[in-house]
Amino acid sequence: MIMIIDTQKWQEIFTTLGQHKLRTALTAFGVFWGIFMLTVLLGAGKGLENGIEDGFPRVPNIVWLWVQGTTQVAYKGMPLGRQITLKPEDVTAIEQNVPSVGYIRGQNSVGIWSGSPPYTTYKDKNGTFYVQGTHAGMDNIHSLKIVEGRSVNDIDDREKRKVAIIGTAVRNQLFNADENPIGKDITISGISFMVIGVFKSLASGDEQQEQEKIYIPNDTLRYAFNQVGWIGSFIVIPKPGLHARIAEQDVKRYLSEVKHVSPDDYGVFGSFNLQNEYDKIQGLFGGIAAFSWLVAIGTIMAGAIGVGNIMLIVVKERTREIGLRKALGATPSSITGMIVQESIFITTVAGYMGLVIGVLLLEGIGKLLDAAGGQAGFFGKPEVDFATALSALVVLVVSGLLASLLPAAKAASVNPIVALQDE
Repeated sequence: MIMIIDTQKWQEIFTTLGQHKLRTALTAFGVFWGIFMLTVLLGAGKGLENGIEDGFPRVPNIVWLWVQGTTQVAYKGMPLGRQITLKPEDVTAIEQNVPSVGYIRGQNSVGIWSGSPPYTTYKDKNGTFYVQGTHAGMDNIHSLKIVEGRSVNDIDDREKRKVAIIGTAVRNQLFNADENPIGKDITISGISFMVIGVFKSLASGDEQQEQEKIYIPNDTLRYAFNQVGWIGSFIVIPKPGLHARIAEQDVKRYLSEVKHVSPDDYGVFGSFNLQNEYDKIQGLFGGIAAFSWLVAIGTIMAGAIGVGNIMLIVVKERTREIGLRKALGATPSSITGMIVQESIFITTVAGYMGLVIGVLLLEGIGKLLDAAGGQAGFFGKPEVDFATALSALVVLVVSGLLASLLPAAKAASVNPIVALQDE
């Protein structure tokens, strides 16, 4: 099938637009600016979203749960003021008896919740760094990336190996810049651990503090630092398809039952639900996107109204020409098509230029951020996805069509006899 292009009609459109270059340019600028603003606002919103999400663990539906106080309500004959302890066997019990839990691990630490960070030495260098227990496969949960060596694996967990992964800040303080820390032994509170990896924190805002940590297998920590009989906190992830809030409530309910804590005693078990915070952030981003579309579409429609007004003037100026066309046999549909085509051409070209320049601006900002490390505070790389660009093009065509409706109707209704008498 061969598509035939009506070159004569396009020549007429370009001639008409060329006769009033300034008017055409100013009219098109309104549409250009609307699409440009839409692209930049949505791209900036996505950049903010990327920057904040980079600070979240790669698994955002996490719950941390711990004991935050003694019982405040007497229950089942037991007095208030009891100290509740989380134990290693509670991990297995929760896995077996709480169906909403898909993943749970115990976590201990030294110097984070109480006391001072332990004293750590390597040869003649030293420092005080927090020590955190970890398990194999928890890099994403901790928001860290191994940059040298390896992370903790299942064998380290199972054999309670005295191995450690250290943050880049720890590496810089304990080792020379040209020294390879992998395989070296550091001493934490008099206990020797072999360095197997160096990590960089991916958490935005507090990455420096996180990189001053040392991670060792959690069971190793418990046995090395006299924490054998208890667990400091639980890390809980729900089963796929469930909100973390469900697993959080179920675990608290189960612990209340087995630890004989009153259901009305809300001060015993503390928790932090990251998915709740993640949902709030997603809601904020949705609001930013909606606001961006509202502002931009309002600007685009204002530009489309400007195009419509100009097209009305064009119809007025070409009344005699339109009347002559109709007198020579031109149909109302051909007259309407001419006006619609000219309006859509103006809005599409102007809008496409706005889209292209907006994307180029975002790409330039993205390259500057890449050169600066990929992020500026909470602002990450701005971007506009294909679906957004396609939606913007749809808005362009629709706005051009709407702008042409009234002028086209006015042109189609021109009376040839009256038009030919027009001065």
